Amino acid sequence: MTITLDLARWAGPIDGADQTVLTRCVPPVLDVGCGPGRFVLALAEQGQAALGVDITPAAVHLTRRRGGPALHRDVFARTPGEGRWPTALLMDGNVGIGGDAVRLLRRIRALLTSEGRLLVEAHSDPATDRRSSVRFSRDGDAFPWAEIGLAALHRAAELAGYTVGDVWSVDGRSFVLLRP
Repeated sequence: MTITLDLARWAGPIDGADQTVLTRCVPPVLDVGCGPGRFVLALAEQGQAALGVDITPAAVHLTRRRGGPALHRDVFARTPGEGRWPTALLMDGNVGIGGDAVRLLRRIRALLTSEGRLLVEAHSDPATDRRSSVRFSRDGDAFPWAEIGLAALHRAAELAGYTVGDVWSVDGRSFVLLRP
């Protein structure tokens, strides 16, 4: 399966749609699957504490090289601040991490405070609900991934013990604020 990643957006600075997510953050913020750290860096520029975690060493290196704090870490492993994060992010389709959105949402719920919030970017097609294996390159290892639109995300959130707060779309991108 091929998933297209907008590399310019992924590696660049935040845009207007991203900013709508940042305005809903309560620091400190955990950016799960931080990639090259655009959210971590933008939060730092706004004077807010943030930490990125990513399983890809190159992504963590890019975040750090750009001046952002990041750890090479699997979100399903021990994570600093468990149960104490006011906000967690799953941007750029990262709700697909691990191929099982309910499992991932439950894991992140354990990372959040009881009053925390999870900000999620859903697939642009609300009806999308796919699981597959993907790889970052032809030579890379395959890993489980899911693509989840708004309808599937609402179901997964309910199963994982969240209530749905804000739902909004900007520039063809869809976002949801979830609360434990």
